[in-house]
Amino acid sequence: MANSLKVNVTLTAEGEILEEKEGAKEMDDTLDEPAEEEEDEEERKARAAAEEAAARERAAQRQLMAIEELVQTERNFLKHLQLCTVTIHSNLQKLQPPPPNLENMFQHIDEVMDVSSRLLSLLDQAQIHHSDPKYLEALCDSFLSLSQDIEMAYKEYLANYNNITALENSYKQKEALWLEMIRIIKSSAPDVNASTLSFFLVMPVQRIARYPLLLQTIQKHTDPGHPAYPILEHAAHTAVQINCRINEYKRFREVADKYRKTENLTIKDKISRLSGHSIAKKTARFSQYIKHETGMVPKLKDDEFDALAGFFFVLERGVSELHDNLEAYLHHLQRFLSCRPEEADLDLEGEKTALFSKEITVALRQWIYPSYEDRLKTLVFKPLSSLRELMAGPRNLIHKRQDNNLSFEEQAIANTYKTINTLLLTELPQFNSKALQLLWATLEAFSCLQRDLAADMEQLASSFTHQLPHSYLEDGEFWKWAETSVLEGSRRMESLCQSVQDELNAPIVQALNPVCERRLKALTAKHGSEKIYQLTGPVVGTRDLDLTLNKGELVAVVSEMDTRGDRRRWLVDAGGPRGYVPASKLARYHQITVDPPQSPHLNVTPSGPGPRRHSYTPGAQPLLTTMTTPCFQVTDTDMPLTDGS
Repeated sequence: MANSLKVNVTLTAEGEILEEKEGAKEMDDTLDEPAEEEEDEEERKARAAAEEAAARERAAQRQLMAIEELVQTERNFLKHLQLCTVTIHSNLQKLQPPPPNLENMFQHIDEVMDVSSRLLSLLDQAQIHHSDPKYLEALCDSFLSLSQDIEMAYKEYLANYNNITALENSYKQKEALWLEMIRIIKSSAPDVNASTLSFFLVMPVQRIARYPLLLQTIQKHTDPGHPAYPILEHAAHTAVQINCRINEYKRFREVADKYRKTENLTIKDKISRLSGHSIAKKTARFSQYIKHETGMVPKLKDDEFDALAGFFFVLERGVSELHDNLEAYLHHLQRFLSCRPEEADLDLEGEKTALFSKEITVALRQWIYPSYEDRLKTLVFKPLSSLRELMAGPRNLIHKRQDNNLSFEEQAIANTYKTINTLLLTELPQFNSKALQLLWATLEAFSCLQRDLAADMEQLASSFTHQLPHSYLEDGEFWKWAETSVLEGSRRMESLCQSVQDELNAPIVQALNPVCERRLKALTAKHGSEKIYQLTGPVVGTRDLDLTLNKGELVAVVSEMDTRGDRRRWLVDAGGPRGYVPASKLARYHQITVDPPQSPHLNVTPSGPGPRRHSYTPGAQPLLTTMTTPCFQVTDTDMPLTDGS
């Protein structure tokens, strides 16, 4: 029992000792926990700081890579465009014959290359390494300073890109030419895997769309606390806005190009295009137009647009009239140059006068006027013709806007109307201004040409005038002599013209042919000699039942008015056909009396006038005759008479 007690005591003591040790251990653990927590917190902070630093380093590396990508791709872009526009272009021009309209493939690309070169030049002038924080600021400043130029260059190129692709497709239709072009492109750019021009010419289309992506990528990897972050954000936003405006401009240009072309369709082509939808649409437009004009539906008024359109139509009418006048002027000038008065005998007084006139005429026809005509065509007529052709586009847009205004209920048409209206309000003022400037420039050029022509004429005349008799006269006496000479020449010219006119109007007498004799006998027998008239000039029928007759033909008047009572048109019988002729072209036909041949046994001196040839006298009364068979008639020698003509 003692042993068991001893064992219990021992176990109890050991238990107590163990409990004390565990308590001490727990106390030690409790004391060590704050220290461990502090160490863990420091480790977490250090780890977070390291991760943050690593993230910043990665962002900085990505930012640097994005900056380098923007700059390097810009250099490659410019290099490829230079290769295309210089090397490939020059090699293609050496083809015989060169591809048609090759220059149109490279329209507006020079402006794109220029703005790209200026951007790289600004970055190179900064002389800052890409890793320097100031380089990003310099990059954004350079882009923003050229943003307007970038927009102007790229929007014109992109608006014309459809024409580039259409032209390249036309080259593909000619297999031999297309294969030769591929060979030249590959040999000119062996380091580039390109076989078509579109490989290079599509690069500006892709480049302008990459600017926002590259700048936004740089912004994504740039700390908002970076000094250049605000200007970087502005540059990225500007790049997006540039693309939006370019797309809007391209859409406007597509609408303008759609309605700019004028189609010369025949009636058959127009009828073939008719459909149920088009007829319904045009009917609705006409109905809406009637409602607008009658006041049933109020019109959509736009005072600003009406003023612009009114000025445009006034300008267009002025350009058209000036173009027509110049065209007629050039036509008359060419007819004048075709005359050769020096080759004719003008019967001028004095040897020197005739010689000087001939030399002056030759100088005018061979040197002065041909040079003047060439300059007039180049400086005035051709620009004016181009301006007249350009006005077809705005005119068609204005008319299309009016058509869409009459069909505003449909959503698609309403959208087209808004697009055309915005385009016209934006572009029409600029077009009117440029067109007016060009019109004034052509008028100024025309005035300068007239002044130069007068100076050349004065110089030419002065080389001969000192040798003429009037060169010694004083100014007053000279002008008096000039006036007297001009008036005398004018009177002589009027007298000559009058004599020529009298000669032309004089009746032509010639013998009647057998056909006309038979017609005269038939008309006289049918209507009587008092109804026989003769045409004083040719007649061309222009209305129903009108006759076409030659000068001098004989007709019988059936009625001195038409069915409506118009006494200016007489009904006549032409020996077969009946119809109307102007009364002013008819004159009474005079038959002559021929005395019988004198008897050889009588020697009687006639007391009256001898035999007379007959003619017609306007307004004269018919003569009573005893002989009804005429020997002569009045007719036009250039137009032989035929029966029933």
